[in-house]
Amino acid sequence: MVTISWWDLLAWSFSPLGWLWQAATAESAESFLPAAHNLCNVLVAVLVALLLDKVWGEPPVWLHPVVYMGKLLGVLGRLLAPRVEIARDYRRFVLAAIVWCVLAAMVFVVYWIIQFLLPYQPWWLPGILVGVLLKPLLSWRMLKDEVLAVESALQQSLSAGRERLSWLVSRDTTQLDAATVRESAIETLAENLSDSVIAPLFWFIVAGLPGAAVYRLANTADAMWGYPGWRGQGDQRRHWQWAGKWAARADDVLNWIPARITAAWLALVAGGLSWQTLRRDAQVTPSPNGGWPMGAMAQALGVHLSKPGVYQLNPQGHAPRSEDLQRSVHLASEVVVMQVVLALVAMILMVLWMWKM
Repeated sequence: MVTISWWDLLAWSFSPLGWLWQAATAESAESFLPAAHNLCNVLVAVLVALLLDKVWGEPPVWLHPVVYMGKLLGVLGRLLAPRVEIARDYRRFVLAAIVWCVLAAMVFVVYWIIQFLLPYQPWWLPGILVGVLLKPLLSWRMLKDEVLAVESALQQSLSAGRERLSWLVSRDTTQLDAATVRESAIETLAENLSDSVIAPLFWFIVAGLPGAAVYRLANTADAMWGYPGWRGQGDQRRHWQWAGKWAARADDVLNWIPARITAAWLALVAGGLSWQTLRRDAQVTPSPNGGWPMGAMAQALGVHLSKPGVYQLNPQGHAPRSEDLQRSVHLASEVVVMQVVLALVAMILMVLWMWKM
């Protein structure tokens, strides 16, 4: 009798890493082929998701799961965060942490059920369906278009560039000059290359659709709950010093590996960077992760990126110019293309592996 652990059962039901382990340790074609088919579908899903993103961009609001995550987080956030500042609000910290965990568990279970119930015949169909479901959990085209729109607006006037940048960042843009507008746009591009592309793909490979969905929930919760201080206007105004701490730390944990992978990809497409310098620069940012992709992009472009009074990345670099912002988009696009190439190469190797079995 073959004994299957609960871990094996769960991993094989949703995790591409589990399927890879199953394929690598298979002792017969009968146990190898199902895992290999699942892995091929994973690669098909990645290709489909990136293709849909390139061709159509974001789905309509009424179909976008992240929009509904944001609405739910907004409603719960107004109940969790206080209207007054409290010095040590441990009760709200614990309550918000519990709510975050419940939401994450709900999202995980919903996407696990969806992935588990998808039709598995013909063999390529689940890959296409999973790719369609994966697409809303990642976003490259919209990020690229928004960053390029900042440069287009700057070509019209500085005030137009400031206004367009305010769509992307939460900082006050009214006092920025053209160089610092470009700095902010490049920083946003680099950081969100990790948050919106590499991290969702990473967690999809680790834990399938449930993993990518939980990551997107965590990233959205960090954006809505994780920044300390006062947020909102009028009746919506809340203080997030304690109610958002768990969301911020959870996002830091989930982004720790993807941020460094993103920096490595940028180093690769740029032809090599000083990893020692990058580690130094990455340590000066408040976020334990944001400095990695931003620092890598700064080095690759030869520019300095900064937030006045907070950090300086690649301080010996020059102020970003229009061509630097354009090149930052080009480098980030190459990183996305490399994900496609990697998926295609992996699929070819998987087919050859299946053929030899």
